[in-house]
Amino acid sequence: MSTEPGGESRAARFERGMEVLNGVNAEIGPRLTASLADVSPELAHQVVAWGFGEIYDRPALPPRDRQLVTLGILTALGGCEAQLEVHVNTSLNVGLTPEEIVETLLHAAGYCGFPKALNATAVAKKVFAERGLLPVTPD
Repeated sequence: MSTEPGGESRAARFERGMEVLNGVNAEIGPRLTASLADVSPELAHQVVAWGFGEIYDRPALPPRDRQLVTLGILTALGGCEAQLEVHVNTSLNVGLTPEEIVETLLHAAGYCGFPKALNATAVAKKVFAERGLLPVTPD
């Protein structure tokens, strides 16, 4: 069993990350690790152990706020539609409403442009349709 800086074993870091990930989106952890098992299991390990066990689990921002940030960043980056789909679902899981998600993507348009916001909104619409949340109407 290897020990990483901080004295925690590699396996323990991964398990902690999976607990955090399962807490916000129980479907994605197994899908992520399976999709990378034959090409880059190390990437799956790092996403879970570092991304969720170390970063996502920090106490200064609750999951709901982290998801707002993530939606904005993925929208601004563009070309991240698969990850955006996961995070729109996760955003709903942690308490964001469809209206708040749509407003976040609209807000991003001012900083990253309409094409990226339109693409992100199309992803959100797909998720909302799958979850029976259309039409989205303002409060």
